[in-house]
Amino acid sequence: MPNIRIVTDSCAHFTSPYFVQQHGIVVVPNKISIAGKIYREGVDLNAEEAMRLIVHEPYAPLVSSPTEAEFLEVYRQLARTGDSIISIHATRELFTSWHNGMEAARQLAGECEIAIIDSHTLDTAQGMLVKLAAQAIQQPGSLEDTVRVVRGAVDRIYSAYYVESMNYLLQNKIMKSSHAILGTMMGVKPILGIEEGRILPMEKVRTRAQAVDRLVEFVTEFADIEEVTILQNKSYLTEQTRMIQDRLAVEFADQYFPYSYYGPTMASMIGTDGTGVVILERETEDFDDDL
Repeated sequence: MPNIRIVTDSCAHFTSPYFVQQHGIVVVPNKISIAGKIYREGVDLNAEEAMRLIVHEPYAPLVSSPTEAEFLEVYRQLARTGDSIISIHATRELFTSWHNGMEAARQLAGECEIAIIDSHTLDTAQGMLVKLAAQAIQQPGSLEDTVRVVRGAVDRIYSAYYVESMNYLLQNKIMKSSHAILGTMMGVKPILGIEEGRILPMEKVRTRAQAVDRLVEFVTEFADIEEVTILQNKSYLTEQTRMIQDRLAVEFADQYFPYSYYGPTMASMIGTDGTGVVILERETEDFDDDL
């Protein structure tokens, strides 16, 4: 069985704090500028610490993806002991991680086989793809087989977030100022989705109860779920998350609904007052009609 190593950037977020170490995954950290100070995501501060810092800032933190040189150093180190590398990156529509990984991989062409994958998403959704790669390399197969598994799952991952404040959405140009002003006047809040690698407003709600209703409806639209995670902005179980769990337990008796922080990079995009759900839809089997 080939020795395939997995690389990702710190935009990927995992529900288990031990997952990265258990599977030998290399996470190359983003750099986050908060109040003029630069931190390495996941190294200098974790999600909880980042939330505490970000919540007091009127301006969205600036996030810089790992550079080409940083990826090149990681790839070179792994190439010494591994047969090949699969590198899974935050959506190229928002960050430069994929591009920088591609440029670094080109410099090692002929030395090590490296597959660079755009997740078309971020945060826990990106982490789900990394998890699938970790599962795939435990099975007999080549790098191409692992890449096929991950790329096949990209179109089966869906995310929805409710946010209380539109401040960061305005700063990151996720919402137009005219829409935000109108929304504030009317007392409505956005539900966001990730489509084609971009964070986009999908609809609006007026109350938290309506937000819970919509997030529950979003999940129940899927008949066969492989994995789902509720994301929140606190380390303890929030009332909104508990309500979502209780409602979904009625709809899906055999499904587990864990919750987790969303990461600092995601917070820099949508703010620190969000609640979301991320779904990996189960792969459907194609049957030959002639059988």
